[in-house]
Amino acid sequence: MASSVMIPLLCSDRKRKRETQILNCSCMNLKTGSLFWLMGLCFWVFLFCCSFSTVSADTVGGGNNVGGTVFINGKSPIGKIDDDFVCATLDWWPPEKCDYGTCRWGHASLLNLDLNNKILLNAIKAFTPLKLRLGGTLQDKVIYDTEDHTLPCPQFVKNTSELFGFSQGCLPLYRWDELNTFFKKSGAVIIFGLNALSGRFLRTDGSAVGDWNSSNAESLIRYTVTKGYNISGWELGNELSGNGVGTRVAANQYAFDTVSLRNLVQNIYSDVEPKPQIIAPGGFFDQKWFSDFLNKTAKSLDVITHHIYNLGPGVDTHLIEKILDPSYLDGEANTFGRLQSTINSSASLAASWVGEAGGAYNSGRDLVTNAFVFSFWYLDQLGMASAYDTKTYCRQTFIGGNYGLLNTTTFVPNPDYYSALLWHRLMGRKVLATSFSGNKKIRAYAHCAKQSQGITLLLINLDNSTTVEAKITFNDTSTSHHKHKLHRLHRLHKDHHRHRFHITKVIRFPGGSKTSEMVREEYHLTAKDGNLHSQTMLLNGNILTVNASGDIPPLEPLNVNSSGPITVAPFSIVFAHIPSVVLPACR
Repeated sequence: MASSVMIPLLCSDRKRKRETQILNCSCMNLKTGSLFWLMGLCFWVFLFCCSFSTVSADTVGGGNNVGGTVFINGKSPIGKIDDDFVCATLDWWPPEKCDYGTCRWGHASLLNLDLNNKILLNAIKAFTPLKLRLGGTLQDKVIYDTEDHTLPCPQFVKNTSELFGFSQGCLPLYRWDELNTFFKKSGAVIIFGLNALSGRFLRTDGSAVGDWNSSNAESLIRYTVTKGYNISGWELGNELSGNGVGTRVAANQYAFDTVSLRNLVQNIYSDVEPKPQIIAPGGFFDQKWFSDFLNKTAKSLDVITHHIYNLGPGVDTHLIEKILDPSYLDGEANTFGRLQSTINSSASLAASWVGEAGGAYNSGRDLVTNAFVFSFWYLDQLGMASAYDTKTYCRQTFIGGNYGLLNTTTFVPNPDYYSALLWHRLMGRKVLATSFSGNKKIRAYAHCAKQSQGITLLLINLDNSTTVEAKITFNDTSTSHHKHKLHRLHRLHKDHHRHRFHITKVIRFPGGSKTSEMVREEYHLTAKDGNLHSQTMLLNGNILTVNASGDIPPLEPLNVNSSGPITVAPFSIVFAHIPSVVLPACR
């Protein structure tokens, strides 16, 4: 990592190879009367310049430089996400869960996760709130040790002859109490996945038939309400839609059972407001199945969930090639588009969520799905899902497997954790239509800013050698009252931005200067040593890591002059918050 150097003497005729700045005081012959005035000016400018962060050119640029334009339509939003759009999962897999000869789940299960770990608590609290979906493959083999269950409460045992490779497992009530105490302390929003196979029997053709036996689920829900635990949503089943994974349930039957769940929840929560959402089916999108299901649950379903593992199996050695291929990434837009069309053409008012997405199935791939390179896929997914009016996106997993936001053993955040946190803090609910003209390896998404004025732009550079200087253009009706000023400033500084230096320094003069209106906040994300397999992420050239107390580090931006283009270095990600742009869509 190239080191950062504070701006030294401003009066110099030497070019700074590793730093950029707005003012460049050239040494010149001066009359005696002007010398003292200039010395005083340079002194004050030096102090103000030194108060701003600096980033070396190596941190944010290199190789070839090309221009490009981000087009943003600010007339009206094309989608609106939940305030807690970023979601992550906690799963049931025991330590014996192995894929391709490697066992990477450790003690990350809902049954054995260390709830006293400080990093775990702080990592969730940093989102205020983080939505957590509790579920996964084995949820359809979990029984709840409530008063209606009189048999022993067994743990999962590996058995390859059993469905999903494990015997039936059990959730003890004391563990449910511990989990809910932790969730309350962390401020998490909880979605709980119920066992949807209870009462059914499996046919030789792979289907599961019969009505859902809701008695055990009802007992857990009643216990939960009695204890005052806050569950935001109850989700029925996991990956049983369409062709299913392991087994499947017909759409008509699933709809009937979802209506039963709705009636059950309405009855148990009769004196409670707000009532939990009814969520289903938590499976892979199958257009006919989803269409039939939606039309038969029009008044009972609040959220329809689908899962995404579009990169294939974790054992695939070409995962990075897929992640860096824009056309491959674009392929998932077809799923989002068809699901949106299916919902719109149905009688249902259900919102669409991605209920689980790990990219590569069977626990992901070490040093890929838990490394810097995966933020390209992950953030692109968040942007794409938002553009198709997806309300929530749940990442598999928060911890566990090779795709956790946290390291399964140390709990230290992986790069995608910081990507998720920046998205959560910067990208507001309203989604703006955005496109990019220029380098085909740039991915661009924009939202109205979160809890502040302006917009936030996300730029992802999948190119390994090209630095892109991205200008922003708005449609005629979307310009803010700042637009003409920004254009004038751009003309004043256009010569400065022809240089190879990339980050400008903004000087805030005392006395109520309007210079601050020219500032945007930039967050440049890169891999340590430029290694895409690195599990260490840099923010504006600084390593992101927890301290000895397990505290999540502050995510501080660079203050950059808004009149110039946004520099997106090779293999980097940039969030840019631009408060000076006020669009009709964001009002």
